[in-house]
Amino acid sequence: MTSMQENLDSPASFSSSRGSLAWGKWGLRATAVLYLGFMVALPLAAIIRNGLADGLAAFRDDVTNPTAFGALKLTLISAVIVTIINAVMGTLTAYVLVRFRFPMKGLFNAMIDMPFAIPTLVTGVMLVALYGPQRTLGAWLSSHGIKVIFATPGIVLALLVITYPFVIRAVQPVLMEAEKGQEEAAYTLGASKWTTFRRVVLPAIAPAIITGSLLSFARALGEFGSVVVVAGNIPGVTLTAPVYLYGQIESQNQRGASAMSILLLALSFSLIVTVEWMQTRKGRSHG
Repeated sequence: MTSMQENLDSPASFSSSRGSLAWGKWGLRATAVLYLGFMVALPLAAIIRNGLADGLAAFRDDVTNPTAFGALKLTLISAVIVTIINAVMGTLTAYVLVRFRFPMKGLFNAMIDMPFAIPTLVTGVMLVALYGPQRTLGAWLSSHGIKVIFATPGIVLALLVITYPFVIRAVQPVLMEAEKGQEEAAYTLGASKWTTFRRVVLPAIAPAIITGSLLSFARALGEFGSVVVVAGNIPGVTLTAPVYLYGQIESQNQRGASAMSILLLALSFSLIVTVEWMQTRKGRSHG
């Protein structure tokens, strides 16, 4: 037993152990980096190479032709509308879930994550079943001049369903960690509920609202499954950028599809980097 302990405590054994740990760390890092490169970096490089294969002038023509530009414009406008609605309603929903008690609260809280679980094509089918022109609600809306399915409102509605959880799940944990004593102190000093929310609660949850909103916007940019069902995909009217991209692939226009992909990827990546920067800054300020 003594000789075994001496062997473990010897400089050679200690050096060998440190070497094994070092190789283990580098092996794990290399595996993670190689996997990331294979799954993300290589496909990105392929898309960029295809999109810029014929130079920047061809790339510009691919993304500024009337059909492509109209699809991108509709996608951005829809994403902005959805983001604004989600920022307001998501914050309100999170506040209600955290600050109030009501029947079936647990079931409601669980249903919020349903858009994460159900296929987006199913979401589109559900909306058509509810708002389609042959359905009771859809027919009633059409009779009042409101067209939902195969129109821009249908796109916005589909994106709202898909992106519904993002702001809620970003704001909810921040509200749960916030000290309710500050709100009660504001009430004691005579502040109204709205003033308390605006002066006390909102500044504390603002970074979470922005983070959830950016994630919602990024998700809306790339949504395909639900939109392709409800939009009608009319060029210049209800054709979005992801659906346009799919049409270019179907038409064997790899360069055009890659060019639109580069734009969408650049927008999404910029938003994700912004979210990561905000979360890192928040962590440092708390630290």
